[in-house]
Amino acid sequence: MRRMRLSPEVRRRCQDAVDQAQDRLLALSRSLHAEPETAFREYRSAAKVSGLLRDEGFAVDVGVGGLDTAFTARYGDGPLVVGLCAEYDALPGLGHACGHNIIAASSVGAALALREVAAELDLTVVVVGTPAEEEGGGKITLLEAGVFDSVSMAMLVHPAPEDNCAPRPLALVELEVTYTGRESHSALAPHLGVNAADALTIAEVAVGVGRQHFEPRQQVHGIVTRGGDVPNVVPAHTRALYNLRAADMESLSRLESRIRACFAAGAIGTGCTHEVSATPAYAELVHDSFLSEAYRSAATELGRPLVSREQELEMPTGSTDMGNVSRALPSLQPSIGINSGAAVNHQPEFAAACVAPGADRALLQGAVALAWTAAQAAQDEQARQRLLDQHRERGASKVGPR
Repeated sequence: MRRMRLSPEVRRRCQDAVDQAQDRLLALSRSLHAEPETAFREYRSAAKVSGLLRDEGFAVDVGVGGLDTAFTARYGDGPLVVGLCAEYDALPGLGHACGHNIIAASSVGAALALREVAAELDLTVVVVGTPAEEEGGGKITLLEAGVFDSVSMAMLVHPAPEDNCAPRPLALVELEVTYTGRESHSALAPHLGVNAADALTIAEVAVGVGRQHFEPRQQVHGIVTRGGDVPNVVPAHTRALYNLRAADMESLSRLESRIRACFAAGAIGTGCTHEVSATPAYAELVHDSFLSEAYRSAATELGRPLVSREQELEMPTGSTDMGNVSRALPSLQPSIGINSGAAVNHQPEFAAACVAPGADRALLQGAVALAWTAAQAAQDEQARQRLLDQHRERGASKVGPR
């Protein structure tokens, strides 16, 4: 990897822009945090983020990709298009326990920084408001609708307990299994019933004993969302929701086949019928190597306490629909630490940490680091040409042969 070099003037102007916008960015983060909204219901959140960008001179288009709470905000007219993804959905019952308030505000901050150098670097800056990351796969819908077709590279920075320049989010699919049996009195005539709760039990036992045969990085975790109504009636209807994760889409497909067989075992063993539905799968995240190294250089210059490259390979991670974006175009999603102590993502304590001083610092430095990363890609002739060529090839592949 070549040594990263960014014009001192560009670096300074990006930093100054974030410094000048500090109060607005922190206020945006706190406002999002105070009014959490879950997947596809982020009406206030999307309005807050897009409204700030509109006030700053960005051309805003709301409801893109057929999603009411998605938007794009565009500035500039250069051929190299930087896509900054703004997530703002919260977790049911936990609020912003994954820090999406920070993601949105830091992407806005990076956009404001890049606006100051867009003409000089011949850039277009686009903030893509991406709803429903926690569930629903909003970015997948936007990809399929062509919202990312104009974007040369996509990026965001994600809050975490530690700084990891190259996390490895797993591929994921969510399966819902429903069993149907037959009701009967649990004491008077249990032999006339077909127990759908037993079917769930058999399926879960099958999943549990199968774990010893899982491939490295394969994971399964689930919850029962319906287990019966009263104990004196044999349950005729039960339902469970499972997350399946794996290192890549190919491994995920093999895991899904195994777990579907476990679900079938529950039906066979009890005489129930069953149905399985699946959400669109999240792909594993693939970082663009140039963007990753440029971000590492920027984060190092900002004094971020980065984990080692060796630790990056061992650290546990979740999943994201940004993985699907990364399989379509050059992408980047580093983690940035917010000084959350012992708390990790999806805990109430982490939600509280997402508006603490460590989170504010991460938000502002994350914005600068993203801006410097994009500017580095724009200034490096080889990287710029590669990104433009890949973008052109992607467009040609969508059109097909003439």
